[in-house]
Amino acid sequence: MTRLRAAFRGLMTIVLTLVATGLFLAAPGFAAPHAEFVMDARTGEVLRADNADSRLHPASTTKMMTLYIAFEAVRLGEITLDTEVRISHNAAATPYAIGFRAGSRIPLRYLLRSAAVRSSNDGATAIAEAISGSVEAFAARMNRTAAALGMTNSTFRNPHGLTQSGHLASARDMSILGRRLFYDYPQYYNLFGRTSTDIGIKTVRSTNRRVLNEYRGADGIKTGFTNAAGFNLVSSADRGGVRIIATVFGGRSSRDRDKRIMELLDLGFARAPARVTERRPELPRYNNATIVGATAPASSMRPVMRGRLGGDLYASASAPSDVAPSSAAVVPTPRPAFEEPAPIVVTRAASGTAVYGIALARQGTRSAADKLLLRAALQELDTLDQALRQVNRVSGGFAPAFVGLSERDALRACTRLRARDVECDVVMGG
Repeated sequence: MTRLRAAFRGLMTIVLTLVATGLFLAAPGFAAPHAEFVMDARTGEVLRADNADSRLHPASTTKMMTLYIAFEAVRLGEITLDTEVRISHNAAATPYAIGFRAGSRIPLRYLLRSAAVRSSNDGATAIAEAISGSVEAFAARMNRTAAALGMTNSTFRNPHGLTQSGHLASARDMSILGRRLFYDYPQYYNLFGRTSTDIGIKTVRSTNRRVLNEYRGADGIKTGFTNAAGFNLVSSADRGGVRIIATVFGGRSSRDRDKRIMELLDLGFARAPARVTERRPELPRYNNATIVGATAPASSMRPVMRGRLGGDLYASASAPSDVAPSSAAVVPTPRPAFEEPAPIVVTRAASGTAVYGIALARQGTRSAADKLLLRAALQELDTLDQALRQVNRVSGGFAPAFVGLSERDALRACTRLRARDVECDVVMGG
């Protein structure tokens, strides 16, 4: 009897471990909510929808949004593929990590591969922190991007897809996102079609290799699984210039999910016309997008007020090109005043009653100053997207600044920028 009890305890330990790590297959009596969606990617036409607008757990299909934003950040000059991203303790401690060590520096391109091909949770967290400074701030950007893409039933709370309250998406929305990845960033889409890849620390195999290997024309894109979600997959295939995107949420096993996704792709090819006028989507416009879900938290790095607008701004040291999160307090130091200010309005209109601004680091060229303003605005969209952007020609370069802000908004925005290693000072108009 003692041996039986010991064996039973051992068996239960193994089962509980498998459940905790997400490796336990859904039991025959368990079924996550099921949803399906099929579209003609060339036009966005819906070919089949079943429970497609229900808000369900997306699991690791979430990483499609993480990667979309990463591609966008590279396009906008916020970060480069060769930027060496410091792996934080927070990223390394993400459950079910692939093995990036805390304190190590990994080129962004390897993190992208790890997330796209092997569904790396620590890689996804590191990407989020590198771009936005924190998971919370990145989630705010995910939600803003989702709104701009027309993903009306999705709210994101993290970059990896582990189950979290309020982290939900629909099969339709994830199909829309799959289409946008293909059309908006075709130069990176090949990542999703790799059956294996080098991530710097090792070579890993794709979580989607069965469909990639067995279905003719399949070239991506992303799997997902948690106990709450079931087995999810967004898949795309091309045959003779006809491209179909299909999504399954809530599969009972990986084989059940893969079998169903191939049936849905077959259905799509059977229903889609051979020739259509392709309707390529435009890149998202954020001005009128509504932010839903998480917002970036304020931190304790309160900036110190510096100088005045209109000839008495203060410059700051340049931010490092490697974007990495920082939580240490920053004590600003005064800088020499800008010389010979000659305001050049870049874009946007400002409130006539707001008299505060944010001065960024002096740049060597006008183009670099404009890019720094754009990058900062994208990192602090809540406050800076509608602020007036100004570039002053000064001795030795160009001084970028945001003006027309309230004191509260200026302090909050500069605090968040500093959390993302963007040097700034709050200035007051006169």
